[in-house]
Amino acid sequence: MGNFREVLGINEVSSSKVINAVWKALLAEFLGNFLLNFFGCGSVIVMAFSAEHKPNFVLVSLTFGLVVFVCVQALGHVSGAHLNPAVTAGMLSVGNIKVVKAILYVIVQCIGALAGSATLKALLPEEWHNSGLGLTNLNPKITPLQGFGFEFFLGFVLVLVVSGVCDPNRPEAKAAGPLAIGLAVALGHMGAINLTGASMNPARSFGSAVIAGIWENHWVYWVGPIAGGVVAALIYHHALRAPTLTTVKIIERYSTVADEKELRRLDGTKEDNFA
Repeated sequence: MGNFREVLGINEVSSSKVINAVWKALLAEFLGNFLLNFFGCGSVIVMAFSAEHKPNFVLVSLTFGLVVFVCVQALGHVSGAHLNPAVTAGMLSVGNIKVVKAILYVIVQCIGALAGSATLKALLPEEWHNSGLGLTNLNPKITPLQGFGFEFFLGFVLVLVVSGVCDPNRPEAKAAGPLAIGLAVALGHMGAINLTGASMNPARSFGSAVIAGIWENHWVYWVGPIAGGVVAALIYHHALRAPTLTTVKIIERYSTVADEKELRRLDGTKEDNFA
């Protein structure tokens, strides 16, 4: 029974020592998805009602990419800043998060996205409510199966980047992680926003669908990104992970750095002597 509880991660949400951290993580996931739908879907509406009435996909792409960058930078230390059921599913598939915690993450991600879209609707003029409020839907020329394919690869590239920058054996990638993830989101939007709306995120699409009351082809935005995210996480975990940093390698790395600093110091001393 104890092993079963450990596998599911029940201990993570029942132990008094960690329950406070879990609640903070859930709050972070809620806030991240709230801001994603509020600002991201807001940019879609601004584009729809711009004076020129011309689609500005770069504006929307950069807005979604920037809000993800900001949220990962601000909240990553609290929850890991999944902000996306596809990312959570990918991390679950390789054992980086337990089942119970993953389910809680997905629930609060959806609630956060819903709250963001609802707040956006409440703050907008009523005549703008018919715009779809950032709803993701398929281009009329794209079939649901094709839409699934695009969303699969959108989820794939996002989780591949997340896996790469979060690799514990690549500490040099950590600093650039939030920017890399934000750019992956912007890339996905620039490449597919006119085809599927470039959801990449089931919670983001869920929030908009609930507020708009439109569920056409909604399954595409769950199955596609989650399947792509799981495949990317498994490929990275089993084939692309950086080699483990052994104690010897760590010592060698620091010794090399120390030697380089000493050489630079000696060079500086020689220059001073000649002067």
